[in-house]
Amino acid sequence: MPRNFNKYQYETSPRKLEPEYAPPKTPKKPKKSTGKKRTVQKKQKAEEIKIKKRRVVAYLLIGFAVLFAISYRSSQIDEHFARIQGLRQDISDLDRENTQLEIAIANSTNLRHVEQQARELLGMQNLNSNQIVYVSLPKSDHIEPASEVIMTENTSVFRRILDGFMNIF
Repeated sequence: MPRNFNKYQYETSPRKLEPEYAPPKTPKKPKKSTGKKRTVQKKQKAEEIKIKKRRVVAYLLIGFAVLFAISYRSSQIDEHFARIQGLRQDISDLDRENTQLEIAIANSTNLRHVEQQARELLGMQNLNSNQIVYVSLPKSDHIEPASEVIMTENTSVFRRILDGFMNIF
C-alpha cells in the first residue's frame, strides 16, 4: 500500500491510517450447534424462573399465614381478657351482695330485733309473775336397780312364727 503523506486533504476529518501489520484473518468455523441446545437452555431458564416465582409465592403465603395466626391469637387473647374482666366484675358484685347479707344477718340476730319480731309476728309477750312456776328438786339423787333382768335371744322371724304355732297347739 502506498502511502501518500504529501497530499492535501480537503475534508475536515483526519485521514485514516492503516496499520503496518494486519493480522491474518482466520476463517470462523461455523458452530455445529443445533437449535435443541438453545431451546433446552431456554426451557431450563424458564423452569428456574418458574421455581423462583413459586418460592416467592410460597414465602408470601407462609408470611400471610404467620400474620393471620398472630392476629387470630391476639383476638383470642382479647376475648379471654374481656371474659376475665366480666367475671371479676361479677365477683365484685357478689362480694358486695355478700357483705350486705352479712350485715342483714347480723341485724336480724340482734336480741332487740328478735324480741320485736316475736311480738309483732308471733304475738308473744313478756312473762308475768303469775305465769312463773318454780319447781324444787331434792338434792340427793337415787338410782334404783332393776328387780328382774329379762334376756331375750335374737331369734329369726321364722323361729318366732314356729314358736307361736307351737304355743297355740
